[in-house]
Amino acid sequence: MGKRRRVAERRRARPVVLGGVAAVVVIGAGVGGYALYGSGAAAEDGGRAGSTADHKPVKTGPLTATEVRTAATRFLTAWQRGRTTQAAAATDDASGATALLAGYTKDAHLQNVKITAGTAAGPKVPFSVRATVSYRGISKPLAYDSALTVVRAESDGKPLVGWHAAVLHPDLADGDRLVTGESGTPPVTALDRNGGKLTTAAYPSLGAVLDGLREKYGKLAGGKAGVELRVLRGAASKKAKLSDKTLQELSQGTPGTVKTTLSPALQDLAEQKVAKSDHASVVVVRPSTGEILAVANTGHGFDAALQGSLAPGSTMKVITSSLLIEKGLASADKPHPCPKTFTFGGWKFHNDDDFEIKGGTFKASFARSCNTAFISQAGKLKNDDLTKQAEEVFGLSRNNWAIGVPSFDGSVPVQSAAQMAASLIGQGGVRMNPLNMASVAATVQAGSFHQPYLVSPSVDHRKLATASRTMSAGTLSQLRELLQYTAAYGTAAEAMSGLGPDYGAKTGSAEVDGQKKPNGWFTAYRGDLAAAGVVQAGGHGGDTAGPIVAALLRAGG
Repeated sequence: MGKRRRVAERRRARPVVLGGVAAVVVIGAGVGGYALYGSGAAAEDGGRAGSTADHKPVKTGPLTATEVRTAATRFLTAWQRGRTTQAAAATDDASGATALLAGYTKDAHLQNVKITAGTAAGPKVPFSVRATVSYRGISKPLAYDSALTVVRAESDGKPLVGWHAAVLHPDLADGDRLVTGESGTPPVTALDRNGGKLTTAAYPSLGAVLDGLREKYGKLAGGKAGVELRVLRGAASKKAKLSDKTLQELSQGTPGTVKTTLSPALQDLAEQKVAKSDHASVVVVRPSTGEILAVANTGHGFDAALQGSLAPGSTMKVITSSLLIEKGLASADKPHPCPKTFTFGGWKFHNDDDFEIKGGTFKASFARSCNTAFISQAGKLKNDDLTKQAEEVFGLSRNNWAIGVPSFDGSVPVQSAAQMAASLIGQGGVRMNPLNMASVAATVQAGSFHQPYLVSPSVDHRKLATASRTMSAGTLSQLRELLQYTAAYGTAAEAMSGLGPDYGAKTGSAEVDGQKKPNGWFTAYRGDLAAAGVVQAGGHGGDTAGPIVAALLRAGG
């Protein structure tokens, strides 16, 4: 009787093509399934039945197309049919997959799931999902694309789906989950500094910013929560300062209103400029106040401009120069060594194309971005000198900025030997983002650190971070001279052409392991505007990030 039922169900099912072979049955979840491979028992327990399985040798080597297709089909079909245990058994993390797959129906209230598999590319299989979100009499459709990767199990070499939360939905990080219900946070209407409405339709880069504003100010702004399907962040995502994310709104709440410091003109221009480069990010701030006037990223997912953690390359030399000048190890117009190479801590450091400057000043080395001019001074510094300079003067690396949305405050760890020397030129363990480096330029322009912020602290009475000291007048004057000379005659001159004389800039290129081209950095100020940008894998900062930053400084007047 069971055999006749399975045969009948085969006749009713409509297959979907996976890599040119009929593979996944597209029907609503909850409808009875059937055995795709081998006996019914094998299908029901994820293909683990059989008394001789434990005696077979572990299979190794690249996966075949058949193995990929079989593993993907087993998982997707079981998931689609609502067979949580069977689907989880088709992964390499059955317990983790079980929890999320069960929550897909129980917590996220997703029904009528239909999965369509695409053509496999090696072990990776893309697929699309269509489902219905139903909660308390309200239903709305949901559609999205995802992908899975087939791997070999370590124990027996069996092809299984490599489990990560992103398989279930691409916006999920491991530890996150999907939930449908009354949102814990009311929606907000975010406004620019002129009172205009900020939306992702007008400003695609602001998705993460708007999510962060809602999480921070939803309740304070006086709104009322609606009903929605959302990504509820887990511990790891919260540690990474990721905000909950709305995927589908079933019923609207009543939004509150929160005003930001963003300039609509500069934000619009920033969006346009980063869109012309791959993986570009930029931030504009007002040095005299710390107000953030624009923030934009090429990619509209992770907010690299505010939360990125990247080696800043030679833009870090702004901070290092202030340290060397304070300690009497460098002076703008005095002679300073710039050899082709310099060895410290067992590492041999090079200049770009191994150039050297004979008989030059520190200003000339800074403007040309001579690495060895800085590395040569490493032996005269303590391991924590650069860390203290970044923290005490520039307000960085203390994890205490409160800008109004999640952000990364930069990191300048205490290091020793070669790593300490590398940190002087923005490599080693130093990590920054455009927000941090825009603040560095702003600190030089203003003469003291003003913590950047996107929402006025008067809205929620939060305390902004402060620096414990300022540079001496002499150090500040020399530092401005270095930046101005670089903008006029150095590596930043082409990008900053026509923007003087009240300006300063520094370029940077940060090497990244396994990346053909370095990340291109640029930080600069003009009048009461400061900005910084990065183009990942873009090459030299003056050619890539420089034009983006300069265009924003030019537009700001």
